Amino acid sequence: MSTHTSHRTTDHDRIRRWTEERDGCPATVRGTAEGGEEAGLLRIMFRDDEDLEQIEWDDFFEKFDEEKLAFLYQDKTADGEVSRFFKFVRRE
Repeated sequence: MSTHTSHRTTDHDRIRRWTEERDGCPATVRGTAEGGEEAGLLRIMFRDDEDLEQIEWDDFFEKFDEEKLAFLYQDKTADGEVSRFFKFVRRE
């Protein structure tokens, strides 16, 4: 039986590795950055999406830490496939 548990991390290298293994990239929702910020609402983009704008990892992690976020993610789905499930949650 495969396990499909979620993990939680704030480790930048782990988040970047997980994202890039799934052909994703750091992104922000268009129009949500304020006052010269490079990043507004954070997302991971896996395909072209007109609502998202790709950003640099440095800008992504600056906002990630500033907002005190954690990355909740799965490595595998219930049937053992590579999972793209993730969400941003508040750090505890």
